[in-house]
Amino acid sequence: MAIKVITQNKKARHEYEILEKYEAGIVLQGSEVKALRAGRANLNDAYCRFIKGELYLLNAHIGHLDTTNKHFAKDDRAPRKLLMHKKELDKLYGKVSKDGLTIVPLMIYFNERNLAKVSIALARGKKLHDKRETLKRRTLEKEAKIAMKNRSY
Repeated sequence: MAIKVITQNKKARHEYEILEKYEAGIVLQGSEVKALRAGRANLNDAYCRFIKGELYLLNAHIGHLDTTNKHFAKDDRAPRKLLMHKKELDKLYGKVSKDGLTIVPLMIYFNERNLAKVSIALARGKKLHDKRETLKRRTLEKEAKIAMKNRSY
């Protein structure tokens, strides 16, 4: 059984150079899990930050279903705690604090055991010329593929 991707952060791959990827669990309420299953999530402008030694997902939008009681409905962009092993957290904290790297969420998905997970990455911000270089390389690869397809023998 494969994973079921709920949402992806395509902007992160454009803005950052991905160095390492990690998988983290996420603390959710029941109504938020139902909203994820309905596909009501968005990772644009989301980021991760350490608060009191724990890793949190900030500014990620997980909407409410219409059937959710408004009294129990949480804020759509509330901070959500990410669950990882202590060794991984210490490693990430060291790299973020010493090397000036950033932790960005890449996607939210349900794994094989049907648990909600967040794929996060240790990343370094790209400069403008790096972004241009990436775009040039992609267009050249596309043109080469098209030329190979159209080539007749």
